[in-house]
Amino acid sequence: MIISIISRVLFAAYFLEAGFVLIVAPWKTAFWDRNFFLDRLPLLESFFSNVFVRGAVSGIGGLTILAGLVELAGLFFRRSSNDSVTTGSFKSQNDGGEPAQRSE
Repeated sequence: MIISIISRVLFAAYFLEAGFVLIVAPWKTAFWDRNFFLDRLPLLESFFSNVFVRGAVSGIGGLTILAGLVELAGLFFRRSSNDSVTTGSFKSQNDGGEPAQRSE
């Protein structure tokens, strides 16, 4: 159970970090313009310098951050719904699902 929670938190943290990088990186000229692939394939330079491509990459980053937030929200809401189930009434082990009879 704890491994599942930790892995979901790490998964969400990865998505949040990757989304932030995808939002910021296209607009940092030192990072975006000095690229290994652009040095090897100069034909791609005009494509990647287009503001629409940069905006699309930032949009993918926004969706990635949204996915990380949804993962965190799912973790917290699932956790609170499980708490209410465990503190509420429960069905007994008998076949009818009725509360077990107390023996005195």
